[in-house]
Order: sequence, then C-alpha cells, then structure tokens
Amino acid sequence: MDMLRHLIHQTVDEYKPMTVRQVFYQMVSKGAIGKTEGEYKSTVGRLLVEMRKSGQLPYSWIADNTRWMRKPTTFDSVHQMLKNAARGYRLDLWRQQPHYVEVWLEKEALAGVLVDVTGEWDVPLMVTRGYSSLTFLHSAAEAIAAQSKPAYLYYFGDHDPSGVDITRNVEQTIREGAPGAEIHFEKIAVTRQQIDDMDLPTRPTKKTDSRSRNFEGESVEVDAISPPVLRDLCRAAIEKHVDQDIYRNMRAIEEEERRQLKAWIKYLPGNMRDGYDDE
Repeated sequence: MDMLRHLIHQTVDEYKPMTVRQVFYQMVSKGAIGKTEGEYKSTVGRLLVEMRKSGQLPYSWIADNTRWMRKPTTFDSVHQMLKNAARGYRLDLWRQQPHYVEVWLEKEALAGVLVDVTGEWDVPLMVTRGYSSLTFLHSAAEAIAAQSKPAYLYYFGDHDPSGVDITRNVEQTIREGAPGAEIHFEKIAVTRQQIDDMDLPTRPTKKTDSRSRNFEGESVEVDAISPPVLRDLCRAAIEKHVDQDIYRNMRAIEEEERRQLKAWIKYLPGNMRDGYDDE
C-alpha cells in the first residue's frame, strides 16, 4: 500500500488536477491495480480520501467540478471592485477572429482538467452532464447562430453506447436549433483510433444499456486519457483557429486598456482609493 500511495502521489503531482476516476485509470495503465469497480471504490477512492485527510495529498490536486457554492459577488469597497475589474479586464478574443469555437464535455467532473485551457483562450466550455436538456441545447444553438460566422464545436465524451448517442444528440439538436448557421462538429476524444494508439483501458460494454445493440467492442471512458493529453487535444483544437496577428494586436490593446483602468483609479476621491497599489 505504501508503494501504491507513493505512485498515486507521484502521478497526481505530475498531472494535477485529476478526478478520482482519472487516478484509477492511470493506476490501471501502470499495472498497479486491477481494472475493477472494487479497485476503483475500495482502493483508489479510499486511499485518495486517506491521503487528503492526512495531508499527504493537497485537496486542490483532486478535481470536483460537480459541486460549487452559489453566492453573489460582493466587495469591501468601490476601490476593491474597480481594482479587481482592472486586474481581470479582458477583451473578447474571438470578436475579430474568422471563426467561433466552443469545447463540449460530457462529464462535469472533468471540467477542472480543461478549464485552464479554455479559459486561457476565452473559449466557452459547455458541459452536457450526460444527456443535456432541450433548453440548454437550444440556448447554445441560439448563441452559435448569433455569432454569424463559422462555428467549430469540439466534443470530449465516452466511447460507449450512451456516450456515442449523447454525441449524436448534441450535434443533431444544435443543428436543428441553428439551421442557418455553418457548424463544424468533431468528437476529438474518445475515438476508436485513440483507443488503439494510446492502448487505453477498456471496460465491458453494459448489455443493460438499451443502445448497446448497435455498438461493437468494449467501452472506454474519456477519463482514461491522461490529463496532459486531454489538455493538449483541447489546446490544439482551439489554436488552429487563432489568427496570431489579430491575437497579438488584441492583447496589446487589452494591456493598454488595463493600464488605463489602473491609472483612472488613482484619480478617485481619497476615501474610495485608500490602500491602492500598482500590483
């Protein structure tokens, strides 16, 4: 168990943040445990709880985007609000780009793995949480149509009967909701080619799944792909649509406007700018 703890710590430190299931698949790939639900729950799940509670593993290294706190954004003062606004000011990266890009993800638990990449490039990260509601998909379709430019949607989902059908459902419903839009839809993980090329851990396809009749082979969860590879796939899909000249010009304008915002704060009345610094 000590060797397994060491391997878990080494792996999560390298790939953080990771979900519990991603840690499980990495241990399976390394031959440290068997590919069973028992090993997932009783071994990996239990050890990750113990290691976090004992301080061996930082809580922030394990991603869980399925739960969050809902609270309005508040400030101690007008100064603090303006300072935060200046620090976080960003221009719309895609306003002048020739294409519009979105990244779609089947599992909310994996959002923490991709959000650093999508956030860096100002790309919407759309989480379906399995089958999405018609309302969510219709709203997404309206937003895509409003862009009035070619839209490229990149999808991350499981390779199993439900995962394949969810992908179909998302693409079909969005196309129906935005019939006049030019939409390019591509599933970039998990694909059959990736299963072979990466030698991804498989699991038996659930025969109880009503969609398994037309599905061939074993199933593979998107969690089986290591976090760095998922992030690289996401980054590559986005960056091929970025006109670098436009991007550099937008960033220069953004930095100058951020500098101006910080300068304006210095002209506030004293009681509104007490404690201001240039950081």
